[in-house]
Amino acid sequence: MKLAAREFGSEGRPFLLLHGLGGDSAAWEAFAPHLNGRAVAVDLRGHGRSPDGPWGWEAVLDDLDETAVHFGLADPVVVGHSLGGVLAALWALRHPTCPAAVSLDGHRSAATHLSLYEGLEDEELPTRLNAIFTAQLETITRPDRSILTALRTAPEFLDALPVFAQVTSPFLLVLATRNLPVPPDLAPLMDAHRAGLRRDLPVVCPNVRVHELDATHGMVVERPAELAGVVSHFVNNLFSA
Repeated sequence: MKLAAREFGSEGRPFLLLHGLGGDSAAWEAFAPHLNGRAVAVDLRGHGRSPDGPWGWEAVLDDLDETAVHFGLADPVVVGHSLGGVLAALWALRHPTCPAAVSLDGHRSAATHLSLYEGLEDEELPTRLNAIFTAQLETITRPDRSILTALRTAPEFLDALPVFAQVTSPFLLVLATRNLPVPPDLAPLMDAHRAGLRRDLPVVCPNVRVHELDATHGMVVERPAELAGVVSHFVNNLFSA
């Protein structure tokens, strides 16, 4: 599948930018100009201006491979937000020579297994969140229902930490420290979700470097320049070592 894509910059280190679920390449407009290199941002299949197609991790990675070849990106640094962060890890697994992969708050679905929350006292909150997500499915037209349904039950989407643990390329996870606006009764769920990540990351993924950022899950839009600086610092240190 040929993806819609846009370029930022014309020379320097290559970057491949992968947006989150329901987004598109426009998400990177404020972020990409702050990178020191040439970045290509794609619209994933079923998103933005790209064609529709059934969701499968290998098929999506095939799309990205074809895009990288088309734009002449040899061993790009792969940076993904949310769902794109999971794909960045899967890309690095497929391409062991990947110089670096970065996940911007892409790690676990907020509606995940109960054991992955830490200190959650009200065990009914995940059920409430699932009900909200189900209601939202009725209003979203792109990506289509088949993609949303496939992702909601995908083990890699529910918990990407086992995928991260297999990555041998240098890997950075930027973790949001603030919650998105949610109904007040869901705030404890989001806090328990983050606490579970802080508990599990050093144990499950000792290979992953974690940087906490004072932002919400919308960090790419909220703090693009600072976030690009974090990514650039991580990558530059690798190449100067």
